[in-house]
Amino acid sequence: MMNTKKWMHIAMVFSMTYAVFGCDKEEGYKPETIAEANLVQFVNPYIGSGGHGHVFVGANVPFGGVQLGPVNLTEGWDWCSGYHYSDSTIIGFAHTHLSGTGIGDLGDVLVMPIVGDVKVAKGKPAQPETGYFSYFDHENETAEAGYYGVKLDRYDVFAELTATERAGFHQYTFPESKESKLLFNLKQGIGWDVPTKTHIELVNDTTLTGYRFSKGWAKDQKIYFAAKLSKPVVSFEVFDENQPKEGKSLTGRQVKALLGFTTSADEKVLLKVGISPVSVDNALENLNQEISNWDFDKAVAEAKAKWNHELNKIQVEMDEGVEMTKFYTALYHTMIAPSVFNDINGDYAGADGKVRNDTSFTNLTTFSLWDIYRGCSPLYTIFQQDRMGDIVQSMLKIYEQQGKLPVWHLVGNETNTMPGYSAVPIVVDAYLKGIPMDEELAYEAVKASAMRDDLGLDKVKELGYIPADGEVESVSKGLEYALSDWCIAQMAKELGRQDDYEYYAKRGQNYRNYFDPKVGFMRGRIGKHEWREPFSPFTSIHMKGDFTEGNAWQYTWLVPQDVNGLIDLLGGKEAFVSKLDSLFIVDGDMGDEASNDITGLIGQYAQGNEPSHHVTYMYGYVDQSYKTAEKVRHILKDLYANAPDGLSGNEDVGQMSAWLVLSSLGFYPVEPAGGKYVWGSPTVNNAVIRMDNGKTLQLTVNNNSSNNIYIQKVTFNGQPYSKQFLMHKDILKGGELVVEMGDSKK
Repeated sequence: MMNTKKWMHIAMVFSMTYAVFGCDKEEGYKPETIAEANLVQFVNPYIGSGGHGHVFVGANVPFGGVQLGPVNLTEGWDWCSGYHYSDSTIIGFAHTHLSGTGIGDLGDVLVMPIVGDVKVAKGKPAQPETGYFSYFDHENETAEAGYYGVKLDRYDVFAELTATERAGFHQYTFPESKESKLLFNLKQGIGWDVPTKTHIELVNDTTLTGYRFSKGWAKDQKIYFAAKLSKPVVSFEVFDENQPKEGKSLTGRQVKALLGFTTSADEKVLLKVGISPVSVDNALENLNQEISNWDFDKAVAEAKAKWNHELNKIQVEMDEGVEMTKFYTALYHTMIAPSVFNDINGDYAGADGKVRNDTSFTNLTTFSLWDIYRGCSPLYTIFQQDRMGDIVQSMLKIYEQQGKLPVWHLVGNETNTMPGYSAVPIVVDAYLKGIPMDEELAYEAVKASAMRDDLGLDKVKELGYIPADGEVESVSKGLEYALSDWCIAQMAKELGRQDDYEYYAKRGQNYRNYFDPKVGFMRGRIGKHEWREPFSPFTSIHMKGDFTEGNAWQYTWLVPQDVNGLIDLLGGKEAFVSKLDSLFIVDGDMGDEASNDITGLIGQYAQGNEPSHHVTYMYGYVDQSYKTAEKVRHILKDLYANAPDGLSGNEDVGQMSAWLVLSSLGFYPVEPAGGKYVWGSPTVNNAVIRMDNGKTLQLTVNNNSSNNIYIQKVTFNGQPYSKQFLMHKDILKGGELVVEMGDSKK
């Protein structure tokens, strides 16, 4: 937990920072005039490592392809990242992890330091003699941005980790022993992941190469690796699962290897591991280019510097140190993925399994699009504009290779997880905000994704809705399709494609076909005059009902593309407000089959799951922004915490944290594309946002306090500005945005 002195340090940085501003406000403040503060001190990687947060804990760099961290012996849903704060066991340190997902995968190339003669099986809980796992104590564990360290009690080994984009760097401090070893376990994966073919080879006494092919959530995964040791091995043993084999190389489904050496007391043995989706040779080149020396401390410093640079793109001042920690940990979490998925020479594995070379962009993977289109991707268009270009280009390459934009893409594989074609709002939003792209290809891609015939789209084109008796989760799919179709219409309009605009704008209104005015909710429709029975707005049937991870109370509001139309559909402004108020107070049983993802409940509003994330901001459309302010402040204070169980639900690859970042700054996107942000209630006192276009936005919030939570007045570069919406085009200009706070709800 961060202390007050650290917060005072950041405040002093701000006082020095503001003193250097002096350029013309219309042109924006130049980012090079702003000193970088020590912001990594406010990152607490343990936030979300308990509860159902499922976050990655370990060492990485922003958007890096390597996430090097511990894997617990325990398995299960709350171990989707391989680690849960409640656990006290470690079976090794893997080079790839997911962060905040609801499905487990990856966990490739697991390395474990051991001492003595032990079994190469990982072992059974509470029975150390059955394998090699070790217990550890959080008192002897350190997790920081770019660094992880832990003492393995069983072996008296202190393990330290850091990383680059494509390589992991290990430092193990061993006791005196003639039986010090490193175990490479290519059998082990995380969650659903199982190996299909693995290989390991001792090239010489300090170099090891191999690969791990596996299937899991992603059906066809390939990772190649090359490892170098600072100390020559004196023994090398290979195993097919747990059975010893002869030789210095082995190919099989569950290969393991033991590298042995003699160590003196407190001797440090260093290991560098490069990975590649393409080849062993590329893995070795990645390693040689990114970690060319044996200076572990320098590598840690470089990793921290990379994190600090990215965190400094949004410098904030807040009243409390704990709020600073929550903010910067959230910002950190938004940059764990999407992750690099190419080699330093430009090689990458395409969605069709073919190897390609392209140095014009950085290919990325881990696209949790149903989650991030709501807030995380719009956040990238503000502070990661160049990276957003790589994200879009990566998705367009996937379209060319698989015939549709990605749905939930992971290490070159389409998992088709979650409803909708959620790449569409991301691509369109980026296009409308001026992110460079091949606009003709992008337009072709969004249309192709919407004109398929699978997953109920044939019925959308024929009927305007998906019959509930023919497609599971029909309402969620239909609502997601409608909002994405509205996005396509906006792109068509901008491109001057009038016929397309009219067609997709009409499809964007299909949400109306799921609304039953007799019950006042979205619900499963069977035919023109028939609805699914029985019906309860509270019922949620996970993966078998009409809604995805939700119920009718939550999904009735999934019309972010046409809030005014939804207001009319619900009976006008007064009826809309009454029903929206009810959402936050109504109580009901969702049933035994409800999804575990429906968490962070305020009434039936679910902060712990993405479909609710825009809902508090809908009050801004009916002249009751004060209710948005009250609810946002409550959520920020009570549903996010500086603790392992500090998130309401899964981190969901950055979205849960992006909501906190944007809401703390005082605004959030409701419309899924185009750059209209609804004002809420900023909790920062000052913010400096540095953008890749060379402009800087200074946000000053006056009279902010726990009582003064309502926006009274906004000015931009000295001129009056809307209290309802903040426009992205104005953010891009840079300049000075001043928000006056008070206790008046008007």
